[in-house]
Amino acid sequence: MLRFLANLLHRPAIRSGLSRDGRGQLRNPRFVSFLAQSNRKTLDTNFHDTVLRGRRLARQGLYVLVGLGCAWVVLESARALTMF
Repeated sequence: MLRFLANLLHRPAIRSGLSRDGRGQLRNPRFVSFLAQSNRKTLDTNFHDTVLRGRRLARQGLYVLVGLGCAWVVLESARALTMF
């Protein structure tokens, strides 16, 4: 069940272009320099990172809630079995 939920909520890093990079806050310096040279609006990487961090926290919260729900079902089942 958890594997199904993990596959359902998994977003491949390659497809969405959000792979972790050790070079710092900018994911692809060539892309950022292209944006700077083409006179477009500046890319707000801090907001993007904040959104990604919020999604990760929401996903972890969902895992915790699913885990607590499963624990509750097991506990209630154990209580019901002790009655008989």
